[in-house]
Amino acid sequence: MVDVGGKADTTRVAIAKGVVTMQPETLQLIQQGALKKGDVLSVARVAGIMAAKRTHDLIPLCHPLPITSVTVDLTPNVETSSIDITATVKVTGKTGVEMEALTAVSVAGLTVYDMAKAVDKDMVIGEIKLLHKEGGKSGTYVRDDAAVEKPKPALRSRNTRNLRAVPKEVMGVAGMQKPNIPHTQHRDAFKAFVTHNKIRIMGWTKKAGVPSGEVFSYLNGQSTRLSPESAQKLAAAMNVTVAQMFGE
Repeated sequence: MVDVGGKADTTRVAIAKGVVTMQPETLQLIQQGALKKGDVLSVARVAGIMAAKRTHDLIPLCHPLPITSVTVDLTPNVETSSIDITATVKVTGKTGVEMEALTAVSVAGLTVYDMAKAVDKDMVIGEIKLLHKEGGKSGTYVRDDAAVEKPKPALRSRNTRNLRAVPKEVMGVAGMQKPNIPHTQHRDAFKAFVTHNKIRIMGWTKKAGVPSGEVFSYLNGQSTRLSPESAQKLAAAMNVTVAQMFGE
């Protein structure tokens, strides 16, 4: 095991995500609680929490950690016929909890498979990845999946050809039109704002009253925009304007 005795105790957070894809009929049975093994979502949630606490028993050379909080959320997605699994793990200690978050997601996914395999053996557990971590010498990490996205050329009308591009959410704040949501091309500016101000996402979103998952999804490229309400709340919590938050 790596000697971490010389490291300082800091608050550490890790968030991981995974997806279990299945047949639409299987998802419907899970949502209805109609499977013989019972409430899949509740059991898988408990399994993920237990797994996070026992990660050092499962993964060689992992340190046993005094975890202070584990949250595992399972969200059915009818459009993709899947269940999104997100695990958030916190600790005050000398080493991070990335493995604990990843293990929680993995075991929660395996539990979903085990409880529903009688009706659907074609389920796929995948896309297990670290979304975010805070604390320690390396600081904050936010996964960047945006690089795989190809930016779309901006559309210009004859009347706006010579105007500087202004985010629609900024136009909304200025009262020029109904607020819209920040577009993908402003994600880099938003990340730079977070990094420059050394913002801890969990504390920021809690103060603003905004779901942390929405911000993480935007930062890591899983969504292309924030809601206008969330953007305004986040800006207010930092005592800046939405325009400043998105580099305008």
